[in-house]
Amino acid sequence: MYDPMPRLATSDHYTLTLPEGHRFPIAKYALIREQLLWQGIAVPTDFYEPGLCDEQDVLRVHTTEYWHRVRDLQLTPREVRNLGLQQSPQLVRRSLSSSAGTLQSALQALQDGVGLNLAGGTHHAFADRGEGFCVLNDQAIAAAHLLAKGLARQVLIVDLDVHQGDGTASIFRNEPRVFTFSMHAGANYPLRKEQSDLDIALELGTGDAEYLRLLHEALPKLLAQVQPDFVFYQAGVDVLATDKLGKLSLTPAGCRLRDEYVLGLCREQQLPVAVSMGGGYSERLADIVDAHCNTFRVAFELWP
Repeated sequence: MYDPMPRLATSDHYTLTLPEGHRFPIAKYALIREQLLWQGIAVPTDFYEPGLCDEQDVLRVHTTEYWHRVRDLQLTPREVRNLGLQQSPQLVRRSLSSSAGTLQSALQALQDGVGLNLAGGTHHAFADRGEGFCVLNDQAIAAAHLLAKGLARQVLIVDLDVHQGDGTASIFRNEPRVFTFSMHAGANYPLRKEQSDLDIALELGTGDAEYLRLLHEALPKLLAQVQPDFVFYQAGVDVLATDKLGKLSLTPAGCRLRDEYVLGLCREQQLPVAVSMGGGYSERLADIVDAHCNTFRVAFELWP
Protein backbone atom coordinates (compact mmCIF):
# COMPACT_ATOMS: atom_id res chain seq x y z
CA MET A 1 0.00 0.00 0.00
CA TYR A 2 1.19 3.52 -0.81
CA ASP A 3 2.37 5.36 2.31
CA PRO A 4 2.10 9.15 1.88
CA MET A 5 5.05 11.29 2.82
CA PRO A 6 4.86 13.99 5.51
CA ARG A 7 3.20 17.01 3.94
CA LEU A 8 3.97 19.99 6.20
CA ALA A 9 7.38 21.61 5.73
CA THR A 10 8.55 23.42 8.84
CA SER A 11 11.80 24.30 10.54
CA ASP A 12 13.19 26.01 13.60
CA HIS A 13 14.99 28.23 11.07
CA TYR A 14 11.63 29.80 10.13
CA THR A 15 11.78 31.92 13.28
CA LEU A 16 14.41 34.42 14.35
CA THR A 17 14.72 37.08 17.01
CA LEU A 18 13.38 40.49 15.99
CA PRO A 19 13.48 43.78 17.92
CA GLU A 20 10.69 44.34 20.45
CA GLY A 21 7.60 45.77 18.75
CA HIS A 22 8.64 44.76 15.21
CA ARG A 23 5.54 44.60 13.03
CA PHE A 24 6.46 41.32 11.37
CA PRO A 25 4.71 38.58 13.42
CA ILE A 26 7.58 36.10 13.38
CA ALA A 27 6.12 34.12 16.29
CA LYS A 28 3.31 32.81 14.07
CA TYR A 29 5.49 30.16 12.44
CA ALA A 30 6.01 28.17 15.64
CA LEU A 31 2.49 28.84 16.92
CA ILE A 32 0.84 27.51 13.76
CA ARG A 33 2.61 24.20 14.14
CA GLU A 34 1.53 24.01 17.77
CA GLN A 35 -2.07 24.86 16.92
CA LEU A 36 -2.28 22.34 14.08
CA LEU A 37 -1.22 19.68 16.57
CA TRP A 38 -3.48 20.96 19.36
CA GLN A 39 -6.53 21.10 17.08
CA GLY A 40 -5.85 17.62 15.77
CA ILE A 41 -5.50 18.82 12.19
CA ALA A 42 -2.02 17.31 12.02
CA VAL A 43 0.02 14.76 13.94
CA PRO A 44 3.79 14.94 14.55
CA THR A 45 4.58 12.64 11.63
CA ASP A 46 2.94 15.11 9.22
CA PHE A 47 5.85 17.55 9.68
CA TYR A 48 9.29 17.39 8.13
CA GLU A 49 12.45 19.51 8.00
CA PRO A 50 13.03 20.70 4.39
CA GLY A 51 16.72 21.55 4.77
CA LEU A 52 18.33 24.53 3.03
CA CYS A 53 17.86 25.57 -0.58
CA ASP A 54 20.81 24.87 -2.90
CA GLU A 55 22.66 27.87 -4.30
CA GLN A 56 22.00 26.54 -7.81
CA ASP A 57 18.27 26.90 -7.23
CA VAL A 58 18.66 30.41 -5.80
CA LEU A 59 20.68 31.51 -8.83
CA ARG A 60 18.03 30.38 -11.31
CA VAL A 61 15.96 33.28 -10.00
CA HIS A 62 18.24 35.78 -8.26
CA THR A 63 21.29 37.54 -9.64
CA THR A 64 24.69 36.33 -8.46
CA GLU A 65 25.59 39.80 -7.21
CA TYR A 66 22.45 40.11 -5.08
CA TRP A 67 22.67 36.61 -3.65
CA HIS A 68 26.33 36.99 -2.73
CA ARG A 69 25.62 40.28 -0.94
CA VAL A 70 22.79 38.60 0.98
CA ARG A 71 24.97 35.58 1.79
CA ASP A 72 27.95 37.69 2.85
CA LEU A 73 25.86 40.24 4.83
CA GLN A 74 26.88 43.04 2.47
CA LEU A 75 23.49 44.69 1.85
CA THR A 76 23.53 48.48 1.97
CA PRO A 77 21.69 50.38 4.72
CA ARG A 78 19.07 51.43 2.16
CA GLU A 79 18.52 47.83 1.09
CA VAL A 80 18.13 46.80 4.72
CA ARG A 81 15.51 49.55 5.22
CA ASN A 82 13.59 48.41 2.15
CA LEU A 83 13.76 44.83 3.39
CA GLY A 84 12.50 45.73 6.86
CA LEU A 85 14.70 43.07 8.47
CA GLN A 86 18.25 43.33 9.76
CA GLN A 87 20.74 41.19 7.88
CA SER A 88 22.22 38.32 9.87
CA PRO A 89 23.34 34.72 9.38
CA GLN A 90 20.01 33.69 10.92
CA LEU A 91 18.07 35.63 8.28
CA VAL A 92 20.10 33.99 5.51
CA ARG A 93 19.35 30.54 6.96
CA ARG A 94 15.69 31.44 7.37
CA SER A 95 15.44 32.52 3.73
CA LEU A 96 17.16 29.38 2.45
CA SER A 97 15.07 27.16 4.72
CA SER A 98 11.76 28.77 3.76
CA SER A 99 12.62 28.53 0.05
CA ALA A 100 13.55 24.87 0.51
CA GLY A 101 10.18 24.36 2.20
CA THR A 102 8.31 25.59 -0.86
CA LEU A 103 10.53 23.67 -3.26
CA GLN A 104 10.05 20.45 -1.29
CA SER A 105 6.32 21.18 -1.07
CA ALA A 106 6.24 21.40 -4.87
CA LEU A 107 7.94 18.01 -5.16
CA GLN A 108 5.52 16.63 -2.57
CA ALA A 109 2.57 17.97 -4.58
CA LEU A 110 3.76 16.13 -7.69
CA GLN A 111 3.50 12.92 -5.70
CA ASP A 112 0.47 13.46 -3.46
CA GLY A 113 -1.45 16.30 -5.11
CA VAL A 114 -0.71 18.92 -2.46
CA GLY A 115 2.36 20.19 -0.60
CA LEU A 116 2.25 22.66 2.27
CA ASN A 117 4.91 25.03 3.57
CA LEU A 118 4.41 26.58 7.01
CA ALA A 119 6.23 29.68 5.72
CA GLY A 120 7.02 31.22 2.34
CA GLY A 121 5.03 33.43 0.04
CA THR A 122 7.91 35.94 -0.11
CA HIS A 123 6.64 37.55 -3.29
CA HIS A 124 8.25 40.99 -2.83
CA ALA A 125 11.73 39.58 -3.51
CA PHE A 126 12.97 40.61 -6.97
CA ALA A 127 15.80 39.04 -8.93
CA ASP A 128 18.24 41.71 -7.73
CA ARG A 129 16.80 42.96 -4.44
CA GLY A 130 14.63 42.16 -1.46
CA GLU A 131 11.74 44.25 -0.19
CA GLY A 132 8.85 44.04 2.27
CA PHE A 133 10.26 41.32 4.57
CA CYS A 134 11.12 39.16 1.52
CA VAL A 135 14.77 38.17 0.89
CA LEU A 136 14.43 35.28 -1.59
CA ASN A 137 11.36 34.54 -3.71
CA ASP A 138 10.42 31.02 -2.64
CA GLN A 139 7.69 30.33 -5.18
CA ALA A 140 9.82 31.67 -8.04
CA ILE A 141 12.70 29.45 -6.94
CA ALA A 142 10.45 26.39 -6.78
CA ALA A 143 8.77 27.14 -10.12
CA ALA A 144 12.12 27.60 -11.84
CA HIS A 145 13.32 24.30 -10.38
CA LEU A 146 10.30 22.42 -11.74
CA LEU A 147 10.79 23.90 -15.20
CA ALA A 148 14.56 23.30 -15.23
CA LYS A 149 14.12 19.66 -14.22
CA GLY A 150 11.30 19.01 -16.68
CA LEU A 151 8.83 18.39 -13.86
CA ALA A 152 6.32 20.97 -15.11
CA ARG A 153 5.45 22.36 -18.50
CA GLN A 154 3.24 25.31 -17.56
CA VAL A 155 3.00 26.87 -14.11
CA LEU A 156 0.25 29.09 -12.71
CA ILE A 157 0.97 31.21 -9.65
CA VAL A 158 -2.21 32.21 -7.82
CA ASP A 159 -1.25 35.03 -5.46
CA LEU A 160 -4.09 36.04 -3.13
CA ASP A 161 -2.05 37.92 -0.57
CA VAL A 162 -3.47 41.41 -0.01
CA HIS A 163 -0.32 42.95 -1.51
CA GLN A 164 0.58 42.56 -5.17
CA GLY A 165 3.15 39.88 -5.96
CA ASP A 166 5.41 42.45 -7.56
CA GLY A 167 8.69 40.57 -7.28
CA THR A 168 7.18 37.41 -8.76
CA ALA A 169 5.63 39.37 -11.63
CA SER A 170 8.97 41.01 -12.39
CA ILE A 171 10.97 37.77 -12.25
CA PHE A 172 8.67 35.99 -14.70
CA ARG A 173 7.86 38.96 -16.94
CA ASN A 174 9.52 37.31 -19.95
CA GLU A 175 8.88 33.68 -19.03
CA PRO A 176 5.81 32.35 -20.91
CA ARG A 177 5.90 29.05 -19.01
CA VAL A 178 4.92 30.84 -15.78
CA PHE A 179 1.62 32.73 -15.60
CA THR A 180 1.37 35.15 -12.68
CA PHE A 181 -2.07 36.03 -11.27
CA SER A 182 -2.33 38.53 -8.41
CA MET A 183 -5.58 39.66 -6.79
CA HIS A 184 -4.78 42.36 -4.23
CA ALA A 185 -5.83 45.65 -2.66
CA GLY A 186 -5.19 48.33 -5.28
CA ALA A 187 -4.31 51.37 -3.17
CA ASN A 188 -1.85 49.56 -0.94
CA TYR A 189 1.80 48.49 -0.75
CA PRO A 190 3.70 48.32 -3.02
CA LEU A 191 3.12 51.88 -4.17
CA ARG A 192 4.66 51.12 -7.56
CA LYS A 193 3.04 48.00 -8.97
CA GLU A 194 4.55 45.60 -11.48
CA GLN A 195 2.49 44.03 -14.24
CA SER A 196 1.46 40.44 -13.59
CA ASP A 197 0.04 38.37 -16.42
CA LEU A 198 -3.30 39.07 -14.73
CA ASP A 199 -3.84 41.67 -11.99
CA ILE A 200 -7.12 42.27 -10.22
CA ALA A 201 -6.80 45.41 -8.08
CA LEU A 202 -9.54 45.47 -5.46
CA GLU A 203 -11.23 48.52 -3.98
CA LEU A 204 -10.31 49.17 -0.37
CA GLY A 205 -12.84 47.62 1.99
CA THR A 206 -13.83 44.82 -0.38
CA GLY A 207 -15.65 42.15 1.62
CA ASP A 208 -16.46 38.47 1.29
CA ALA A 209 -19.19 38.58 -1.32
CA GLU A 210 -17.43 40.77 -3.88
CA TYR A 211 -14.05 39.15 -3.29
CA LEU A 212 -15.40 35.65 -3.81
CA ARG A 213 -17.47 36.74 -6.81
CA LEU A 214 -14.40 38.09 -8.57
CA LEU A 215 -12.34 35.02 -7.69
CA HIS A 216 -15.06 32.66 -8.94
CA GLU A 217 -15.25 34.66 -12.14
CA ALA A 218 -11.50 34.75 -12.79
CA LEU A 219 -9.97 31.46 -11.71
CA PRO A 220 -11.89 28.93 -13.85
CA LYS A 221 -11.25 31.08 -16.93
CA LEU A 222 -7.55 31.21 -16.07
CA LEU A 223 -7.26 27.47 -15.65
CA ALA A 224 -8.93 26.96 -19.03
CA GLN A 225 -6.77 29.62 -20.69
CA VAL A 226 -3.38 28.80 -19.17
CA GLN A 227 -3.87 25.03 -18.89
CA PRO A 228 -1.24 24.68 -16.17
CA ASP A 229 0.12 21.36 -15.04
CA PHE A 230 1.25 22.86 -11.72
CA VAL A 231 -0.16 25.56 -9.40
CA PHE A 232 1.51 27.59 -6.67
CA TYR A 233 -0.91 29.18 -4.20
CA GLN A 234 0.15 32.19 -2.12
CA ALA A 235 -2.45 32.10 0.66
CA GLY A 236 -1.81 35.33 2.56
CA VAL A 237 -4.31 36.00 5.34
CA ASP A 238 -3.74 39.77 5.34
CA VAL A 239 -7.05 40.02 3.43
CA LEU A 240 -8.83 39.90 6.81
CA ALA A 241 -10.73 42.95 8.05
CA THR A 242 -8.66 42.76 11.26
CA ASP A 243 -5.38 43.16 9.38
CA LYS A 244 -3.40 46.31 10.16
CA LEU A 245 -1.81 46.51 6.70
CA GLY A 246 -4.42 44.92 4.45
CA LYS A 247 -7.29 47.41 3.96
CA LEU A 248 -9.75 44.72 2.81
CA SER A 249 -12.68 43.44 4.85
CA LEU A 250 -12.82 39.66 4.61
CA THR A 251 -14.12 37.63 7.55
CA PRO A 252 -12.36 34.46 8.71
CA ALA A 253 -15.20 32.50 7.09
CA GLY A 254 -14.68 34.35 3.80
CA CYS A 255 -10.96 33.69 3.92
CA ARG A 256 -11.61 30.00 4.44
CA LEU A 257 -14.10 29.96 1.53
CA ARG A 258 -11.35 31.47 -0.61
CA ASP A 259 -9.01 28.63 0.32
CA GLU A 260 -11.71 26.02 -0.24
CA TYR A 261 -12.40 27.39 -3.69
CA VAL A 262 -8.78 27.60 -4.90
CA LEU A 263 -7.70 24.27 -3.46
CA GLY A 264 -10.99 22.62 -4.39
CA LEU A 265 -10.56 23.58 -8.04
CA CYS A 266 -7.02 22.20 -8.03
CA ARG A 267 -8.26 18.96 -6.48
CA GLU A 268 -11.17 18.71 -8.90
CA GLN A 269 -8.93 19.26 -11.93
CA GLN A 270 -6.17 17.02 -10.54
CA LEU A 271 -3.65 19.86 -10.56
CA PRO A 272 -0.78 19.50 -8.11
CA VAL A 273 -0.63 22.56 -5.87
CA ALA A 274 2.05 23.87 -3.51
CA VAL A 275 0.82 26.23 -0.80
CA SER A 276 2.88 29.01 0.83
CA MET A 277 1.51 31.06 3.72
CA GLY A 278 2.12 34.66 2.74
CA GLY A 279 1.38 37.59 5.02
CA GLY A 280 -0.87 38.32 7.96
CA TYR A 281 -0.70 41.34 10.27
CA SER A 282 -3.83 41.32 12.42
CA GLU A 283 -3.56 43.01 15.81
CA ARG A 284 -4.26 39.72 17.60
CA LEU A 285 -1.72 37.04 16.78
CA ALA A 286 -4.47 34.47 17.38
CA ASP A 287 -6.43 35.83 14.39
CA ILE A 288 -3.41 35.33 12.13
CA VAL A 289 -2.70 31.83 13.41
CA ASP A 290 -6.35 30.74 13.15
CA ALA A 291 -6.64 31.92 9.55
CA HIS A 292 -3.42 30.19 8.46
CA CYS A 293 -4.50 27.00 10.24
CA ASN A 294 -7.78 27.09 8.32
CA THR A 295 -5.81 26.98 5.06
CA PHE A 296 -4.04 23.82 6.17
CA ARG A 297 -7.26 22.35 7.57
CA VAL A 298 -8.91 22.78 4.17
CA ALA A 299 -5.99 21.07 2.46
CA PHE A 300 -6.15 18.10 4.84
CA GLU A 301 -9.92 17.81 4.26
CA LEU A 302 -9.50 17.81 0.47
CA TRP A 303 -6.50 15.46 0.46
CA PRO A 304 -7.23 13.18 3.46
